[in-house]
Amino acid sequence: MKEIGIWLDKKSAYIIDNNSKDKQVLLRVQSEVEDFHPHGGSGTRFKGGPQDVVQDSKYLEREIHQLKSYFDEISKQVGKAKQIVLFGPAQTAAKLNKEWMRSYPNLNKRVKDVLKADSMTENQMKAFVREYYSNPRPSSSYS
Repeated sequence: MKEIGIWLDKKSAYIIDNNSKDKQVLLRVQSEVEDFHPHGGSGTRFKGGPQDVVQDSKYLEREIHQLKSYFDEISKQVGKAKQIVLFGPAQTAAKLNKEWMRSYPNLNKRVKDVLKADSMTENQMKAFVREYYSNPRPSSSYS
């Protein structure tokens, strides 16, 4: 493992090893982060009646712990990487980068870029990583 690309969102991460002799190797890491859908609202049909309070702080706290566990599993899989590019939709790639700054500084030093990317097929992910490492470009990281 030398050049690695990681496409991730809250549901799963795809780790693409760009240095296999025959072909790129793709590894999938499934997360256990739960979807949060509050069911709050009025507890009665009368206007101005009592409201059901949604305790979302406990859900957010649970999500933080689930993300940490998910990021730890990804970290174990890429421990020997020399260069890493993180990409994916939303903010999950940036959150992983921040977690690595905090908990895995050796891995964080190897992050070349953190990029936003739409949902992709496995072949598109492989092509993205192959293209990224064959055509170096200036860093466009965000954190």
